[in-house]
Parts: sequence; C-alpha cells; structure tokens
Amino acid sequence: MLHLFCPYCQEHREEDEFHYRGQAHIVRPKDPDALSDKEWGDYLFFRKNPKGIHHEMWYHVSGCRRFFNVTRNTVTYDIYETYKIGEMPAVTDKEETE
Repeated sequence: MLHLFCPYCQEHREEDEFHYRGQAHIVRPKDPDALSDKEWGDYLFFRKNPKGIHHEMWYHVSGCRRFFNVTRNTVTYDIYETYKIGEMPAVTDKEETE
C-alpha cells in the first residue's frame, strides 16, 4: 500500500484515502473549436504512460477533498514528492532521485 503526504493537510495517509485522477500538468487547448477531431481526441484520450518518473494528479477523498500532484516512479512505486496544484515539480528525472 502506498502512503501519500497531502500537502494541504500536512499529513501522511494511506492510499485508501485518495483517488488517482490521471496525468498531471495537462494544459487544456485555448481554442478547442479550432482543433481537428484527431487533435481533440488526442487531448481527451491519450496520456503518457512512462516507465519511471511520472507526475500524477491525486484527490484526497477522505480528507481535505483537494487535488494535488505526486511525483512517483511507476517501476518501483517510490514517491519522491507531493506538491500543490499550480506548483511545479522539483523532481523531473531519474538523476534527481539518486
């Protein structure tokens, strides 16, 4: 089981209190009407699925009910950091975690 640190509650909690909500830092197109069907479909449905460092968005369901981001290794399940929505990650590649 994962233990996540909520940057808003300032507490470590078990994974059961949270829901994974997908890839973090996805920018919505400024003018969706100008996109082709393929471009709109790519925005809606295609996400990165990296082996290694990944930035994810999580939701604290049983706590403060806020969204936050997690930097996690998808191979080892190690969590390197959690940070508030709107902030940028400190860890961006494998070299920073070693």
